Amino acid sequence: PALTNMATAAFRPAAPCMASPRSSFGVGPGPASCRAARKTLRCEKSFAFDKKISLRGGALRPNVISPQSPPSVYQGPSVYLPNLPVHNTAKDTLKEVNPEDMVLAEGELGAVTRPMATAQDAERLNWYLRAILTANVYDVAVESALDFAPRLSERIGARIHFKREDLQPVFSFKLRGAYNRMVNISPEQRKKGVICSSAGNHAQGVALAARELGCDAVICMPITTPAIKIEAVKRLGATVALEGENYDACQAYAKKRGVDEGRTFVPPFDDPLIVAGQGTIGMEIVRQLPSVEYVFVPVGGGGLISGIAAYVKSIRPDVKVIGVEPEGANAMAQSLFHGEICRLAKVDPFADGVAVKQVGEVCFDLCQQLVDGVMTVKTDQICAAIKDVFTENRSILEPAGAVAVAGAKAYCQVHGITGDVVAVTSGANMNFDRLRIVSQLADGGLKQEATLVSSIPETNGSFKTFVELMGGANFTEFKYRVSDNNQQAVVLYSVTVNDDSELQASVDRLNNQGFFTENLTDDETTQVHLRHMVGGSANVVDERIYKVEIPERAGALETFLNAVSPAFQITMTHYRSDGGQVGNTLFGLKVGAGEIAALETAMKSTGYVFVDMTSNAAYNMLYGCQRVGACAVDFAEHKA
Repeated sequence: PALTNMATAAFRPAAPCMASPRSSFGVGPGPASCRAARKTLRCEKSFAFDKKISLRGGALRPNVISPQSPPSVYQGPSVYLPNLPVHNTAKDTLKEVNPEDMVLAEGELGAVTRPMATAQDAERLNWYLRAILTANVYDVAVESALDFAPRLSERIGARIHFKREDLQPVFSFKLRGAYNRMVNISPEQRKKGVICSSAGNHAQGVALAARELGCDAVICMPITTPAIKIEAVKRLGATVALEGENYDACQAYAKKRGVDEGRTFVPPFDDPLIVAGQGTIGMEIVRQLPSVEYVFVPVGGGGLISGIAAYVKSIRPDVKVIGVEPEGANAMAQSLFHGEICRLAKVDPFADGVAVKQVGEVCFDLCQQLVDGVMTVKTDQICAAIKDVFTENRSILEPAGAVAVAGAKAYCQVHGITGDVVAVTSGANMNFDRLRIVSQLADGGLKQEATLVSSIPETNGSFKTFVELMGGANFTEFKYRVSDNNQQAVVLYSVTVNDDSELQASVDRLNNQGFFTENLTDDETTQVHLRHMVGGSANVVDERIYKVEIPERAGALETFLNAVSPAFQITMTHYRSDGGQVGNTLFGLKVGAGEIAALETAMKSTGYVFVDMTSNAAYNMLYGCQRVGACAVDFAEHKA
């Protein structure tokens, strides 16, 4: 084990604010009693204190009490924590994995490879418990509400509660950890300023904390960051520096600039004081709902779930703490399975607040020791959870903020949970443009709409027969164009789902009558691209299909085109902005035999993530060359 790389010289926790039983401030370090007290009582002041008399938390009493000398409010003794805890460091060379390397069934928890528990683990957990209990967060944060969700609970069967971190002043939990880290920087170091790298909620948390503490803050953001997030940080008084195409490049710049200017780098999750700040959420959950049985937490880098698990497992080890990740950003699930920190080769950016390639060392250590498991959810399930929360309280969560709700729904349904369940709604910084795709995918995630494709004969009356075989289904979408080959027409359509068995019966009737039908509801390529494309199949020889993640900035598309054109002919494109930092674009390219390696080398030179979608069944049925017999290349052959 080695001490993680973080500034420890400036570490000096502030004293908790306390008051006498007879003071107007009340007793105890909670947010209601302390917020007012901190305005007048600061740790720099010195007061007399009778150490022989102590109430809970070290309440204060004057040395002499008489009618002529009424009780006064005094500052309590400073609570100095031991040195920062020791955590294992990651290997120099990390195991690289792909999200699809680990596919979990709905409601399934990934296996956790745990080392033998040691005395050091217990000591470390005790440090975190004390750090959470004395964390300074309520100068900027509020004790968020724990809202019961009656409609969702009735549908799922469990008593589901939302821990409303989306109601914080910056609409995210991130300000807790950021402030707790920054308030413990020495005044001398704080004068030099702070710096961080973030494209979202952490940026606003640091900016707000800096404004409260009166220190200068530089927030480094990738150049693809949406303007709405940049303006939100500027309104809080921080300086924004746009650097790098992606988060890794932006973070490297921030750390270098921090060293050059003497600023303290505030990490987004991998820091014991950050973790302790987030852990105050766990403290509030246990106090607000003593009967809690399960806590579902969204997982990105791991700071939130580490802090919550540290407190909950110390006080209530019987409570299950379960992490939830998007299926395309499962870095923690894979790391816990392999027993070491793994790095994702690519990550799905849809839930950008939890889309990280590598979890933190501090966070991984704590999760490996404490968390009961991590599950994954699909994009349409996240969208459905956003709709569920909106139905309950008319609040709109960002995708990352709804991940835990999606996980709680799936787990409780699969395992028949009926007790008290808490899902942390971690943020509501939603880009308005993203609502379009959320709305499109939500009904599929809720199993209220199904997207199907059917092949019907190009003969008079076949369309009428097709509708009759659907048994009076309510169509919500329909796309059809006459086929060139005069034999089979392909129809893409959506129907309302009232009962899964009725839908399956309709599909079976169609197939039995020779109308080949397939359910494409869970096919992301169909939902995001194919259902919105116009035209039909074309007689394109040697066509291959790629999904490419192109950054949302001026000139990014030109970079891709310069790499592949005119060497390769572009035969098809589909793109629509969804408000994220990258745009998922579908390209068709004409690629001759033996040219695939050259094409992919050209695409790799852009640095963009791409996936070969040529074998996608839905595409081939709707638009592919196999439909018209135009393929000259056997796509099953080796790419050489």
